[in-house]
Amino acid sequence: MILPCPALCKRILLCGILTLIPALLWTQTARDDVFNHPLNGETRPHFTAICAAMAEHRLMRGNFVQTKTLKRLGRSLVSQGNFVVDAGLGIIWDTRSPYPSVMAVGRDFVVQSSGGRTTRLDTADNAAFVRISETMGAVFTGDIQKLTGNFEVFFTGQQKNWALGLVPKDSVIRSFARAIVITGDSAVRTVTLYEQNGDTVVYELSDHSYPSALSSNERAYFSVP
Repeated sequence: MILPCPALCKRILLCGILTLIPALLWTQTARDDVFNHPLNGETRPHFTAICAAMAEHRLMRGNFVQTKTLKRLGRSLVSQGNFVVDAGLGIIWDTRSPYPSVMAVGRDFVVQSSGGRTTRLDTADNAAFVRISETMGAVFTGDIQKLTGNFEVFFTGQQKNWALGLVPKDSVIRSFARAIVITGDSAVRTVTLYEQNGDTVVYELSDHSYPSALSSNERAYFSVP
């Protein structure tokens, strides 16, 4: 067996890294640049087409990595797991690490499950969180009416690479978030939430799939009394 020489290995590795750099740079640039591009007559057709493509999938599963950066402490907290979006019911965040827990956000409730205990919380005490989750659901399902109704919308890119910037008009969302940036291609890839206190939350989404129905366990979270 003839093994490649070290120099060739280095060249192959370098080529692989250079292949990834444009996508990574585009994502970061899109986050920084999108608010220079208010939605207008030129970009609206691309925005509408992307929302229409998203709306074709009423149910979606995938994996997530959440990185919350705490400005005051100068540190980041990372968690990861699975997510499920049902356009009619809500979103499930199934965190696997570092601590297993499940949070299901419906239209008027939040269900939390951890350590064998499941509780249902009324939206009166969690209005901001529910509205943020509604926003993410609106993005995942291409709900143009909710997005343009609750936010000033900014958009750049086309179907292969796009960025959506949202500045809250809704007072409940604005009390918690000053801006949201979403990037994607055929699916949503990142969601960055800029909180009013200076903290930042980034969701990196991957391995999207589009099943025909929720599992019985998933559906149970939306019927907790």
